[in-house]
Amino acid sequence: MKIRDEAAEGGRVGGRQERRRRKLHDQLYEMAIGLFVAQGYEATTMEQIAEAADVARATVFNHFAQKVGFLEEWGVRRRARVAEILGAEHAEDLPVGDRLRRYLKEMGDLNVASRAETTVLMDASARYGNLLQDPSLETELARIVEQGRQRGEIRAGVDCDQAGQLLAACYFSTILRWIREEPAPFDLHQRFAGALDIILLGLLADRVHAGEP
Repeated sequence: MKIRDEAAEGGRVGGRQERRRRKLHDQLYEMAIGLFVAQGYEATTMEQIAEAADVARATVFNHFAQKVGFLEEWGVRRRARVAEILGAEHAEDLPVGDRLRRYLKEMGDLNVASRAETTVLMDASARYGNLLQDPSLETELARIVEQGRQRGEIRAGVDCDQAGQLLAACYFSTILRWIREEPAPFDLHQRFAGALDIILLGLLADRVHAGEP
């Protein structure tokens, strides 16, 4: 009984420690994003983030080894939010075209709702991060295409990885153009929808000439 009690107590302590660690991690993230938006990514230092969160500088580095880590987590959290929304809607049951449209719409909604944040962090990700080298988004989009191919909705000869790369590149290039001017130079949702139509339907009027049987 004593061993069980000690194990249970250890579990509770470990759980509390993990919750505290996660809470501090979230606090550091929120402070950093707020500073990036307020004064710019380049102008913000790890020391300023530590001061804003009222922790030691070393504590920030324990959670984020480099400042670019905040940018990487920003992207991870956005993709996770979209996955959560679509999961709740059982979007995996939609035809592949509709599913891709829903994915891009939700990503678009996040960007439009936080345009100032997107402008600063997407630009910083392109300049200092691994925005175009990180395969996370293209992997997720390729998975959607692959599931569509398995259901016979996508041509058997389509390279799903390449399709994911194309869709991700389209997403990033559209966002980077969208944040370039103030006010926004075009409607983000319409641009996503138009680009996806081109990708799904192709360019050529004669489908035979597009190489299809």
